[in-house]
Parts: sequence; structure tokens; C-alpha cells
Amino acid sequence: MNKITLSALLAAAALFASPTYAADAKAGKALADESCADCHGEDGTGDDKNPAINGMAVDKFTKAMKEYQAGTRTKSQKMIKAAKEVNDAQIADLAAYYASLK
Repeated sequence: MNKITLSALLAAAALFASPTYAADAKAGKALADESCADCHGEDGTGDDKNPAINGMAVDKFTKAMKEYQAGTRTKSQKMIKAAKEVNDAQIADLAAYYASLK
């Protein structure tokens, strides 16, 4: 098998092996009440110091959390720490919850 075919096959296998999560907005709300509400408010509207995250698109929320986890988004040390305390399923739940708020 040539290198390109093997690389493509491995990339496809990795894509299909990636876990997917059925997001649970109710679980996201419970986690948000514990972890996010202190800064972003109970309804995600934020304040002078913390941005609003209510109504944020799932992909945008997820991207931001992943960037905080990776350390490529460094605006807030508190967010870096908070993002590192949640797993992919919890991020999906939080994203679903905040996306549901208008």
C-alpha cells in the first residue's frame, strides 16, 4: 500500500473513531449552575467583566472552550482553568444549554 493511501485510510479511521456525544441541555444547565453562573450569570448574559454566552452557537462555544483547553485562547486565566476541568461530553452539554438561551 502506498504512503498516500495509508495516510488517507488512517485519517479516515481516526475521524470515524472520534467520539460523538448526544448533547444534553438539561445536564448543561446543571453544570452551568455549578461552574459558569458566578461569572456569566444564571442566564448567560454576562456583565461588564464577563461576556454574554447565552444564545452562542454550539460550534462557536465548543471552539472557544477547546482553545481555552489548548491554551491558544489566553484572555482569561480563570477560563483556562475552568475549561480544563470539563470533558468533551460536558462541553457539548454546556454548548447545547447556552445555545438554547436567547
